[in-house]
Amino acid sequence: MRSFRTEIENPVVEKDIIELADKIAQYNNLQIDEEKFRSLRLARGVYGQRQQGVQMIRIKLPYGKVSSKQLRRIAAVSDEYSTGKLHITTRQDIQIHYVDLNRTPELWAELEKDDVTLREACGNTVRNVTASETAGIDIDEPFDVSPYADAVFRFFLRNPFCQEMGRKFKVSFSASDADSGLSYMHDLGFIAKISDGIRGFKVMIAGGLGSQPRHADVLYEFLPSNKIIPTMEGILRIFDRYGERKSRGKARLKFLINDIGLEEFIKLVDAEQNAIEFKTVEIDAENYSYSKPVTISTIPKVTITDEKAFKTWKSTNIIPQKQKGFVAIGVKVLLGNFTTDVARKLADLVENYAASEIRFSLRQNLLIPFVNKDLIPFFYNELNTLGFAEAGYNKVVDITACPGTDTCNLGIASSTGIAEKLEDVIKNEYPKFLNNQDLVIKISGCMNACGQHNMAHIGFQGMSVRTPEKLVAPALQVLLGGGNLGNGNGIFADKVVKIPSKRGPEALRRILNDFEQNANGIDFTTYYKEKGKKYFYDFLNDLQDASNLSPDDFIDWGNNETYVQEIGIGECAGVVIDLIATLFLECEEKIEKAKECHENQLFPSAIYHAYSSMINGAKALLLAEDISTNSHASIINQFDETFITTEKINLNTTFSKLIYQIQENEPTAIFSKKYIQDATTFLKNIIEYRKVAVSV
Repeated sequence: MRSFRTEIENPVVEKDIIELADKIAQYNNLQIDEEKFRSLRLARGVYGQRQQGVQMIRIKLPYGKVSSKQLRRIAAVSDEYSTGKLHITTRQDIQIHYVDLNRTPELWAELEKDDVTLREACGNTVRNVTASETAGIDIDEPFDVSPYADAVFRFFLRNPFCQEMGRKFKVSFSASDADSGLSYMHDLGFIAKISDGIRGFKVMIAGGLGSQPRHADVLYEFLPSNKIIPTMEGILRIFDRYGERKSRGKARLKFLINDIGLEEFIKLVDAEQNAIEFKTVEIDAENYSYSKPVTISTIPKVTITDEKAFKTWKSTNIIPQKQKGFVAIGVKVLLGNFTTDVARKLADLVENYAASEIRFSLRQNLLIPFVNKDLIPFFYNELNTLGFAEAGYNKVVDITACPGTDTCNLGIASSTGIAEKLEDVIKNEYPKFLNNQDLVIKISGCMNACGQHNMAHIGFQGMSVRTPEKLVAPALQVLLGGGNLGNGNGIFADKVVKIPSKRGPEALRRILNDFEQNANGIDFTTYYKEKGKKYFYDFLNDLQDASNLSPDDFIDWGNNETYVQEIGIGECAGVVIDLIATLFLECEEKIEKAKECHENQLFPSAIYHAYSSMINGAKALLLAEDISTNSHASIINQFDETFITTEKINLNTTFSKLIYQIQENEPTAIFSKKYIQDATTFLKNIIEYRKVAVSV
């Protein structure tokens, strides 16, 4: 596993990969705690699967953009290290499965040859920065948000203060007021605006899905583009310091703002500004690497064998483009799954006849921009040979679903199996709905909402149901009435009924039949609001009865065996390590990183590593005293109460005054040097204290 180490040109990336390889070796030799190793591998895109002994790899593709060259590289990696299959996620990433943990450093090194990363695709980090897939071509956009999404991705990648947060942090960019980036359900959502000729964004904060959806608040109606990075840095610093760390279920930004209020949160962010190096960050949109369409000298002659199918496809899959003479083609990808063979042919197609660019979408599809209008018949035929010419892009027949029980540890019931069945129902029984884009159906295998079910017009969540005889069958929670209203506004769906999974198609039929017969042309969100939850509950209620299940009801969609509820397999702890000693070791590593950053004049990073060292050291001593810890802020207070006020440790000041120098000083070379020395002295003091305490 060492041959790849000399092949990476970027020394920062090479160091990352070597670190992962070294940590895997330590883990295999029982030298590193399972939880610490899990945190590191997740931040490198390596995620445990439902199936033990193999990993899911999440490939981070900022705002869903991938070049032909990168797509070929991803395909080659999937063939060599995985199964030759690719999965598009609802955050515009690509996932591959069944990867050997020991081969992940080699896999990562191969991807980096074409500037594709795994870094921070999972874990308690800034996740993939998403954006409207139509960014740059949208006829309604005030400007292309791609350079701004790209700048945010690059600025925060590997940034020390967002590597070990209490939970993940999700960011989106929307090209226009249509808000196709879904800003209202993100930790930070940016909607493109222009005010007095200045580019900027409406900013939404603290949205989220999961078991407790929260609509984002408006942070700014307009924020100039040169302030988005400093603003986000301040938010991340406060989230890192004050965010929940004890209860995973309450560790997202939305819970912190619920607890302290938006006004108090903004005060904390404002107070942090002195510690931020760059008060403004100009984003050079002019020099962003924009894709350019190839010049087509000859239009290939083609014959359309099914004019009706071609006409239907054109009506649902062709997207207008603001650049004259071009359109974009939406490709419906069933459940986001396709093979590497198809990926390579697709890469060749867009390289030779479009702009060598593909955008993966939030609805698990892909978009091909810069298609010459005269090439539409040619593209239809070519896509048809790949099985990619199905009509219904972003329409009701285009159902979004997470992997569910296929591979996910947390899946409760099948999401992909029921999604396929529901698509069949719509195509075969409700063809008139094919062009309907006012109905969005989404499915998640559990409450975590990776399939975004609770913001859909019609949503299904995987659950289980017990019969009177205490038998367990797969079930679906049916949610209705959600939707994106645009410009940062949205509605979360109501939970209406819980039904056995095999009754999902019948529930959909009843909902569509009622809508078709009684809505009188109004959209589903408005219709649901007019009728109310009880109206839908009444005509779906009988489907909840679990006293009359057949043997088939105990077999989930896409399976042949009787359902067994299994949650959380494959991520269990396997070794016990001295956690206190491990934390002290990490303190030393962070001080070394601080010194390295200082030497390279990366003073904000150096200061933050020193801060992290002191936090870890304080946490170690508190744990040694059997004191449960939570947020960074609470650790600081607890350390003062336990060790400083009682005079067990003498720092010649309080711990809070020592560590909060990070807020009071600008990140200069002088302060960086002093702060690192303070952290070094602090670590020496607490290690000495620990030695004495253990020896007594």
